[in-house]
Amino acid sequence: MDAMKRAMLGKTAMAIPACLALAACSPSATPQTDRVQTEAPAGWTRPPAIAAVQGTRGSLVFTGQAEPGARVVLRADSGAAYAAAADDGGRFEIRMAAPAGDLLLRPETQVGQDAAHSPDRLLIVAGGRGPIVILRPGGPTRRLDRAPALGAIDSDGRMRLASGTSSSAVELQAGGESGRVAPDSSGRWSLALGPSAGPDEIRVGARTFAWPGEGAPGTALRVERAGEGWRVVWTGPAGARQSTWLPDAA
Repeated sequence: MDAMKRAMLGKTAMAIPACLALAACSPSATPQTDRVQTEAPAGWTRPPAIAAVQGTRGSLVFTGQAEPGARVVLRADSGAAYAAAADDGGRFEIRMAAPAGDLLLRPETQVGQDAAHSPDRLLIVAGGRGPIVILRPGGPTRRLDRAPALGAIDSDGRMRLASGTSSSAVELQAGGESGRVAPDSSGRWSLALGPSAGPDEIRVGARTFAWPGEGAPGTALRVERAGEGWRVVWTGPAGARQSTWLPDAA
């Protein structure tokens, strides 16, 4: 996937072994708040950015930034929608009952007759008992739930992208090579890994993670347990297939 390669290789901060290349860093992960611009260029409407989630008594509360006064909608393929208005500063808060199972939602902003659809997808796994993440086509998945040092492995079958959060530089080993990557100002880091024909081990700091591999191909969304984590097989807006592995927190 060309988009994933560009996202992986778009920013290099230091020289590391050939099979590991520093990737572009994504926006911040919870509980920090994404720094997003709330004013779009003239004639354009900016999609919303979900920053964090909190769970309370069977409910989920999503907060983030959008254009001031805009209506923010999280829409499911089934037609169900959850919406709220952004305040004068662009901050929004959407409350919803925790779903019974997995739920994939498409964020969008509505300003008058205009709508801006985000390419990202919000995935709630196992009704919030599992990970809650922002899936990003061609880029690193962002965990909104509590996550280990390695938050996700995204793959398009040719390249893999490891990502997570840290307050200091991360030591990573994979495929017989090792590298060191510093997080950005929001604590996010991401690193491109060489392809793997099957399961292998990825060491981040003092913890070793057993990546379970791609899993069976498919076009429909599939969420399943895989090793010590969850594997998500999904399709981006342009129809490109991507798989995401989300390690368990402990």
